[in-house]
Amino acid sequence: MMHPTSNHSFADVDSHTLKQWLHDGHEIALLDVREHGQYGESHLFYAAPVPYSRLEVDIVRLAPRRDVRVVVYDNGGDDVTAARAARALNALGYGQVHRLAGGIAQWQQDGYAAFAGVNVPSKTFGELAEEVFHTPRIGARELAERQRRGDDLIVLDGRPYAEYQKMSIPGGICCPNGELALRAHTLAGSPETTIVVNCAGRTRSIIGAQTLINLGVPNPVYALENGTQGWYLEDLQLEHGARRRYGDDIAQEEVPALAQRSAQLAERHGVPVASASQVQAWLRDAARSTFLCDVRSAEEFEQGSLPGAQHTPGGQLVQATDQYLAVRGARIVVFDAEGVRAPVVASWLRQMGWDACVLKEGAQATLAHDAPAAQAPDVSVLTDAALAAALAQGAQAVDIRPSMRYRASHIAGARWSVRPRLERLALDAARPVVLLAEEAALAAWAAGDLRALGITDIKANTGTPESWSAHGIALESTPALPPDGECIDYLFFVHDRHDGNKAAARQYLAWETNLVKQIDERERAAYRFPAR
Repeated sequence: MMHPTSNHSFADVDSHTLKQWLHDGHEIALLDVREHGQYGESHLFYAAPVPYSRLEVDIVRLAPRRDVRVVVYDNGGDDVTAARAARALNALGYGQVHRLAGGIAQWQQDGYAAFAGVNVPSKTFGELAEEVFHTPRIGARELAERQRRGDDLIVLDGRPYAEYQKMSIPGGICCPNGELALRAHTLAGSPETTIVVNCAGRTRSIIGAQTLINLGVPNPVYALENGTQGWYLEDLQLEHGARRRYGDDIAQEEVPALAQRSAQLAERHGVPVASASQVQAWLRDAARSTFLCDVRSAEEFEQGSLPGAQHTPGGQLVQATDQYLAVRGARIVVFDAEGVRAPVVASWLRQMGWDACVLKEGAQATLAHDAPAAQAPDVSVLTDAALAAALAQGAQAVDIRPSMRYRASHIAGARWSVRPRLERLALDAARPVVLLAEEAALAAWAAGDLRALGITDIKANTGTPESWSAHGIALESTPALPPDGECIDYLFFVHDRHDGNKAAARQYLAWETNLVKQIDERERAAYRFPAR
């Protein structure tokens, strides 16, 4: 049942009603408005991470339709984050906002599951896909031995280039999953070359390898079991800072055959193709959310895209769907420039349960669409020189950058905080405050919370430790401060697996393989694997 909350324009919804909403076929945006570390420790299966610190900046991209059904939640008890978030959403024009009564604590008390980690629906899908398709896999030791023997094989890393550069399999080449359909045949060279697809853990290894198998490539294809973490846990050496990546040279005479192959795959999975005129009508439909997703590379996107489209690299859109859209039940329109990549991405999205289609005209389509935006409040942004002067005159520096950035290097004397906890600083309302942020918009929205605390003289600065130091501002590092318990914006077990922590790597892999056992029948039924 829903219970109106006095003096606010949002209503409480109980756990049982929310569970029904999540499976009733109508659009819903379920938002975990706690900070990223809290979300990653425990959250609802379909929740999108939209921390209060970034709420106004991110929500119009993640849930652009203002009358979409929205549910926000926090820890419950005396946590007021969800109420704050609901009021902020009301102020942005969202008219169907609800708060989960009792937060995640009540949800669990009522017998419903909570999940650790990030991108949980996508990662659960990857584990199910391996079960359904019996995706071939190769262990780290066997791969290392084949490499040592000089076998005819190639390792393709299905992650984005920046992630690949952090750590990679020796000899591996960066080819993000979304690019495999277009580029794997060129990289492999011969139909006899064995292709091994890897990622950091499991999901993109499985989906990347299965993508090539689904396309019918003649090569032997394997997923590297447990990715770079599996390699590391076998005490094998990883590379760091590798620069091998796919080339941009695609033989244009090969594209029609590749597009035909992708089209046949899409047809087998029931992927519709929509014309630009149909998509235009959808974008104007006030009763349904439509997301326009450009699955090409970052370089292609930067050269120009369709109005209102967001850059969603194909592999990442499958791997981390909740980072690009928060509306369950929404329509997703994917496109590329050549008709090879988008159909493959759409085939996976449809198996994940999304209403996904391919834009027929691709990046050459003519569309008119104004992407919605939330205008940030005005805040005066100081130059680094002006910041130095303000600090010399007694301004209070409040650092709202990520906690790990603060630990690494921050202005001496600056106090760290996260937006929902600004009131804990007990700032002196008679002295100016300078918010140190990575984005001016984040500082602008946080300034509103400070004004509600009675602080009126608020400015912002978006500098870096390097730029601050160049202007004579003293810096310090505090590797243990703020203490771990205060770093609610950082999820330790996900990140530490890449930092030489074998226990964290094992914990992560155990978590990932256990996801399938945690979901209920309705969550499992939402995936739509082909009959076999």
